[in-house]
Amino acid sequence: MNVTPADSHTVIQVRGARANNLKNVSLDLPKRRLTVFTGVSGSGKSSLVFATIAAESQRLINETYTAFVQSYLPSVGRPDVDELRNLSAAIVVDQERMGANSRSTVGTATDAYTMLRIIFSRLGEPHIGTSGAFSFNVPEGMCPQCEGTGEISTVDVDQLLDRERSLNEGALTLPYHAVDSWGWQVVAHSGFLDADKKLTDYTAQEWADLLHKDPVKVKVGSNGFTYEGLISKMQRTWLAKDRDALQPHIRAFVERAVVFARCPLCEGTRLNRAALSSKIDGVTIAECSAMQIDDLADFVRSIEDTGTAPLLANLLDLLDSLTEIGLGYLSLDRPSGMLSGGEAQRVKMVRHLGSSITDVTYVFDEPTVGLHPHDIQRMNDLLLRLRDKGNTVLVVEHKPEVVAIADHVVDIGPGAGAAGGEVCYTGDVPGLRASGTLTGRHLGHRARLRERPRTPKGQVAIKGAGLHNLKDVSVDVPLGVLTVVTGVAGSGKSSLIHGHLAGRDGVVVADQSPIRGSRRSNPATYTGLLGPVRDAFAKANGVKAALFSANSEGACQKCNGLGLIYTDLAMMQGVATVCERCDGRRFTPEVLTYRLRGKDISEVLAMSIAEAYAFFPTGRPHAVLGRLHDVGLGYLRLGQPLNTLSGGERQRLKLAIHMAEKSSTYVLDEPTTGLHLADVDKLLALLDRLVDDGNSVVVIEHHQAVMAHADWIIDLGPGGGHDGGEVVFTGTPKELIESADTLTARHLRQYVGS
Repeated sequence: MNVTPADSHTVIQVRGARANNLKNVSLDLPKRRLTVFTGVSGSGKSSLVFATIAAESQRLINETYTAFVQSYLPSVGRPDVDELRNLSAAIVVDQERMGANSRSTVGTATDAYTMLRIIFSRLGEPHIGTSGAFSFNVPEGMCPQCEGTGEISTVDVDQLLDRERSLNEGALTLPYHAVDSWGWQVVAHSGFLDADKKLTDYTAQEWADLLHKDPVKVKVGSNGFTYEGLISKMQRTWLAKDRDALQPHIRAFVERAVVFARCPLCEGTRLNRAALSSKIDGVTIAECSAMQIDDLADFVRSIEDTGTAPLLANLLDLLDSLTEIGLGYLSLDRPSGMLSGGEAQRVKMVRHLGSSITDVTYVFDEPTVGLHPHDIQRMNDLLLRLRDKGNTVLVVEHKPEVVAIADHVVDIGPGAGAAGGEVCYTGDVPGLRASGTLTGRHLGHRARLRERPRTPKGQVAIKGAGLHNLKDVSVDVPLGVLTVVTGVAGSGKSSLIHGHLAGRDGVVVADQSPIRGSRRSNPATYTGLLGPVRDAFAKANGVKAALFSANSEGACQKCNGLGLIYTDLAMMQGVATVCERCDGRRFTPEVLTYRLRGKDISEVLAMSIAEAYAFFPTGRPHAVLGRLHDVGLGYLRLGQPLNTLSGGERQRLKLAIHMAEKSSTYVLDEPTTGLHLADVDKLLALLDRLVDDGNSVVVIEHHQAVMAHADWIIDLGPGGGHDGGEVVFTGTPKELIESADTLTARHLRQYVGS
């Protein structure tokens, strides 16, 4: 066979990458191979893989579209890199939670429900029409009462108002309706209600006008406005939106005031009577959606019909892939927003496995998150399958089991933040082990079992737990020790702990869910650190503290304190550019003349937490920064936008804040997410410190180092979904290894023995 120039493009060439903390990184990555990127949290792995390689690939593809199409695409600036050669189209399979749209389910997100609808429209008896007749997202198929959401909402009126007061006395207790506010004025001056009359004395007509009146135009003096009953207005403005899209205080109010119940007409199936009347072998489409995916696969296998055979085969292939990737315990009717980050990533992955496209670059961010050691083997097989189809697979990962299967490894470090951003090693796995780098030294590192586990100081009893797949579980959670709750994905760990322990008094939960805030939010604002820092600047300079807020008087007027200018270019792509007036520093020139020990406010916000800890040697800032440092976030910058933090970083930030409270029980959900092997030891030391300070720590975790280090283990299983939901072991790690035969026991035995 002749060798042509096309065959010479065997590597992706990166030259001079400087995104975030990368220090002029140049390297070659083999194409059509599996490359794993390792390094401590904050070393620059994501800056290289996501912010440079994937971002430039997607930007170049976007540039091939017309200006009109580009105006609808997200704005992607060119990454700070001299040259990138031989890129192929990049597909990022990340852990971002799938949209919390209540109409999106596992079935709609994977197209499995679409295929099922077509099969029912052909084979269902009685025949009721096209596939649209089985869709809960279009009028012909949706339940008329809940409009296809499966639930109806009722408002607790006493959360909106105080019946014992008049409007003038502040009877309205819902947000934006305090006395004299615009919302209050619209109600009080509408002409329908007596503002001096106690609500308890209202007539039936006045109650109807206050709560349910349809929108009507009203004129007060020279102002015209629309009056609408409180509940009608709530339904339109707040309840019609996804709860996650609401502002935090509104969402908290809605969760208090609104009771969501299963729709009585469709019994939560979302479909109308006709759709629920049609059956295949006595089973409705709603019953198919509620089945576990592995059971649904068996049902689809049993359908014999030559006319729909190709479609049945495609659906079966998809369901089998979901089972193979460890998601067989899910059902198609599970709302997408209820999936964990790891589950969402695996659902997206299945869509690509069935794709006929090859020679693309797949980029994964810690694909083992949420996976028990038993499931990691399956994930490895999938990564290798994607590679073997002729794709380049780039994986950011910490688990040694994944590093072991790599064709090529790139280790970034040596430290985090400013101490990272360099290539410490590039080559094969045996070379990494021998390299003497931090990662190389820790690949074979094993946490040992405790010589003497701590003795519990009491217990919290969970009795008859039945949430999701839990089978009437009763278990005692010991107090004053480190308890690890483990089991395969879908075994019921989160249901048990978040559903039956988290709501109790004195229990603090630090999880990985997004921290809600604007692009102005950063570690300094979120931890309350900015207040004392502003006060220190104000005191040192004899001026008011508001000057040192980028959201207040001191903000650069051109960019309103953002440091960036967002420009909408109409037909072309919008762009974000650094503000020329303040040079991205966010403050006015006057504010930047004020100094605290030689530094201006923008220089302090640009410091890493570790630098700031040394800069503020006493007082409240020192205490807050110390806790952030203790949870391993020393490399974050004080002014770094919160929306750039990973799930693991968000959890550790929440943990640092909660450590200031005198709590008794901490619940952590996979705190090893995003942690390098070397940092796991630091996390274990932190957990020990929390316990030794008199707290109880309950950790949902798969990492074997954390299991080995525990005082007590609660193991759920034996499998996932309806094969799980039982406590299969409780006791010390030593007892688990010596006497149990659960999946966890087998893997921990191997871990401790190797």
